[in-house]
Amino acid sequence: MRLFVGLDLPWPIRKQFDRLDGSMPGARWVPEENFHLTLRFIGEVTPVQAEEIDLALATLRGKAFSLIFAGVGTFAKGGRETQLWIGVERNPALDHLQGKIETALQRAGLPLERRRFIPHVTLARLDNAVPQKVAAFLQAHNLFRSDPVAYDHFTLFSSRLGKEAAVYEAEVEYPLG
Repeated sequence: MRLFVGLDLPWPIRKQFDRLDGSMPGARWVPEENFHLTLRFIGEVTPVQAEEIDLALATLRGKAFSLIFAGVGTFAKGGRETQLWIGVERNPALDHLQGKIETALQRAGLPLERRRFIPHVTLARLDNAVPQKVAAFLQAHNLFRSDPVAYDHFTLFSSRLGKEAAVYEAEVEYPLG
């Protein structure tokens, strides 16, 4: 079983993100049903580990909060842009929740996540996209800003790799507040 912890997106926001989809050679756009904000990627686990993860996450308490999705950007690897994303305005409540999730998962036996938490929603994976086209997309959408989106829970998702795209399923929702 392949797992991650994240925030689901309401359908109006998914539709808003989906409308940003542009025709860009070398970009594989994420289907709107897969838009989410990853709080912690876990990866492959055994059923026993999944149960321990669930128990650890179920003990977390936190306050409900709102997020504003804003701006667009890319991640690069080896000097080549690999992902196109929408960012999130800094939010202390989100950072606090992500830190609590990380601590709980370490207590459940998972290793420390080495990557810095950069809250974002992936719009597209870039496979040899033309740099000028990517730059034009970034320039056209750099002022993107959503209305506040309220969150009163976070979710443990499973992920199955498919031919076209991964299939994500909400396994457990954990309430906040």
